Amino acid sequence: MTVPIVELPVRDFRKVGGAVPVPDLTAIQTDAYERFLQSRVTPSRRKNHGVEAIFREAFPIPSYDGTIQLEYLGYHLDEPRYSPAECRQLDLTYGYPLRIRVRLTGEEPVEEDVYRGDIPVMIQGGTFIINGAERVIVSQLHRSPGVDFLEDKQQAEQRSYSCRIIPERGSWVEMNISKREVLTVRIDQSGKFPVTVLLRAASEKLSTTEQLLRAFYPTEVVSLSRRTSPARLLARRVVGDIVDTETGEVVLESGQEVTEEKAERLITSNLKSVEVITEVTDPLILNTLAEERGKVKNQDEALLYIYQRLRPGNPPRLEKARELFRERFHDANRYRLGTVGRFRINRKLGLKTRLSEMVLRVEDLMASVRYLLLLRRGEGRVDDIDHLGNRRVRTLDELAGDELRKGCLKLRRTVQERMSLRERKDLSPRSLINSRTISAAIDYFFARSDLSQVVNQTNPLSQLSHLRRLTAMGPGGLNRKRAGFEVRDVHISHYGRICPIETPEGPNIGLITNLSVFATVDELGFLVTPYQKVRKAKPSGKVVYLRADEEEGQILGPAKVLHGQDRRGERREVAVRLDGDFITKPVGELQYVDVSPMQIVGISTSLIPFLEHDDANRALMGANMQRQAVPLIKPEAPVIGTGMEHQAARDSGQVVTAREDGVVKSVSAKSIIVSSNGHDREYYLQKFVRSNQDT
Repeated sequence: MTVPIVELPVRDFRKVGGAVPVPDLTAIQTDAYERFLQSRVTPSRRKNHGVEAIFREAFPIPSYDGTIQLEYLGYHLDEPRYSPAECRQLDLTYGYPLRIRVRLTGEEPVEEDVYRGDIPVMIQGGTFIINGAERVIVSQLHRSPGVDFLEDKQQAEQRSYSCRIIPERGSWVEMNISKREVLTVRIDQSGKFPVTVLLRAASEKLSTTEQLLRAFYPTEVVSLSRRTSPARLLARRVVGDIVDTETGEVVLESGQEVTEEKAERLITSNLKSVEVITEVTDPLILNTLAEERGKVKNQDEALLYIYQRLRPGNPPRLEKARELFRERFHDANRYRLGTVGRFRINRKLGLKTRLSEMVLRVEDLMASVRYLLLLRRGEGRVDDIDHLGNRRVRTLDELAGDELRKGCLKLRRTVQERMSLRERKDLSPRSLINSRTISAAIDYFFARSDLSQVVNQTNPLSQLSHLRRLTAMGPGGLNRKRAGFEVRDVHISHYGRICPIETPEGPNIGLITNLSVFATVDELGFLVTPYQKVRKAKPSGKVVYLRADEEEGQILGPAKVLHGQDRRGERREVAVRLDGDFITKPVGELQYVDVSPMQIVGISTSLIPFLEHDDANRALMGANMQRQAVPLIKPEAPVIGTGMEHQAARDSGQVVTAREDGVVKSVSAKSIIVSSNGHDREYYLQKFVRSNQDT
C-alpha cells in the first residue's frame, strides 16, 4: 500500500506578521558552502568564486626561467568513498576526493588529473563529519575593511580626529593629527611621518609643494606692478618658490607668508605676477608642509623617505623604494581592499570608483584627508565601529577560502622549486604537485581552527542555534580579555539582525551572539533584515531587505503598528524608529514596518511564550536553558507554543525530511523509501545514533 506524503497542519493564532515566511534557518551555512564549492555546477559554468577563484588566482605557475608553466583547467569532485554512517563508526572524514585538471606547457604539452586530497561534504543540517565527529564552522563578525574616521575623546581641550584605511589584506594606513597641529601618517607599525610625504610618493601630480597647495586651498594669481597695493599680498601665502630673477635668491619659499618687507620687494621686483592662497580656513596642511620642509621636495625623495622608514638600516636605492611602494599599495596580490572595502570607501567619501578596483589610489588618500578637514570644521560624521554598517560577517566560504589560499601559495613555491631542480624530460604535472600542501590546509581548517567547533547536540535546538551563531573572536578578531563593554553591548543597529537576548553568561557575554529569525547575509557580507514598504499608511506588500546603514533617515515602525487602524487614519501618532531614536510620528509618514513581531529575536528566544512580559535577564536564562534541556524519551508538544516549534525541528538536522514530493512505498524501523518522478530514494532513520554529547 502506498501512502502520499502530507504535511501536518500547524495552528497559527497570530494577528500580525506573515508577510515573509520564516526562511531556512540553516541557509547561512548551506548557501555559503555551495558558493564555495559549486558542487552542483559543471566545471565550464563555474563562477569566479570560492575554490574556483582561488585556483585561478594561484595558477598559472611559471618556472623561474619562464620556459614552462603549469596551467589550471578545472576541478571536479568524485563520489565519497564512505557513507556518513561508516565515517562516524570508523572516525573518518566524510568528503569528496578533489581532483584538478592541469596542463604543463612546453614543446610537448601534458594534461593530467591530479588528486589534491579530500574536501569535506556538508550533510543535512549544515554540519560536517570530521574524524568521526560532527563539526560546524561558526561565522565570524569582524570589523569590515574600508575607511573609518574616529574622534580621540582623551584630548578634552581640543577635538582630535584620526582616520584608518583598512584593507582586506595588506598594510594599514593610519592618519592622526598631532598636538602640534600636523597631520601624520603611519603605515602598519612604522614611525609617523607627514601625510604630504605619502601623497607626493603616491602621485607625480602631487609631487611638488605648489601642487599640494593647489589641491587643498583656493588660489589666485596677483599681477605685480608699481601700482599694486601691498594689502593684496600682505599675510597671503605664496604658491611655489619666489625667486629673484637677477640674483637667483629665493625670496619666499612655497607656503610662506608674505610680510610687509617681502610685499614691497615683490612689487619692486621684475616679477609680473605671483600666485597666492586666497583663504586659509584650516592651517593643517600648511603646518604639515612646514614640518617636512627641507626633508622632501619631490616624488623620488618621498619614495626614499618612506623606504627608510619601512626598511631602516637598508641602503637607500630609488629602484628598491619604487618597488616597495608598488608592492605595499599597487600590487593586487599583496594589497587588496576587497569589494567590501572599496564599497565602504566609496560610500563614506562619496567616490564613484568601480568596485573591481582593489588597490589604494591617490584619490582615496586625498578624499580621506579632505574628510578629516571637514570634521575639523564641524561637518561630516565620525564612525561608530560597533555599528553593523561597519561590521560584516565572514561566512564559511570566506573563512575556508583564506586557508585554502595559504595552501595554494605553498604549492606555488613547491612547484617552482621542483621545476628548477629536475630535468625537463622528467617533469609531469603529478611529479610537480604535492597533494599534501592543499589537503593539510583543508584538514587544519576543518579539524583544528578556532572557528571549527564540535556541534552542540544536547538537543535539536542547541544544534540549530550553534549553526546560527556569530562570534567576534577567532583569527583576526577580538580577545575576550581586552574586549570592553561597548563592543559587548546591544547596539541599535542589531535590530532584526542580532538577537538582543541570546548570549552566553560569563566572559564571552556579548562576544558570542546569534542571528535573529529573519536575518540573513547579503552579497557583501553585511547583515540584512526584511521590512515591508508602507504607502499612505497601508502595507504595500513589497518586502525589501535593508542593511543597517540603509536604515538611516528612514521611518520604521513595528509589525503591529498598522493593525486595527481607527478613524484618525494617517494623523494617528505611533511609536517609530528614526536614526536610532524611538520617537512618535503620524502614521502617514511611516515608510517601513517589520514583517513579524519576532523579527527582533533569535530562534531560542522566539520559543518563549509571552516574551514581552519577561525581564531581559530572565529571558536570557530561559533561552540558554532551553538549549541545555535533555530530550525526553517521549517528547510532547508545548501547552502554549509560539509557532516556531516545527520550524526549529525541521531545520535542526535531527529530523529526516524528504527532499522532494513523492509517494511512500515502504516503511521499516531502519528506513523509508519514497518514490518520486519514476525513481526511488531511501531515507535512513536516525535510530540509536551517537551524538557528540555521548561519552
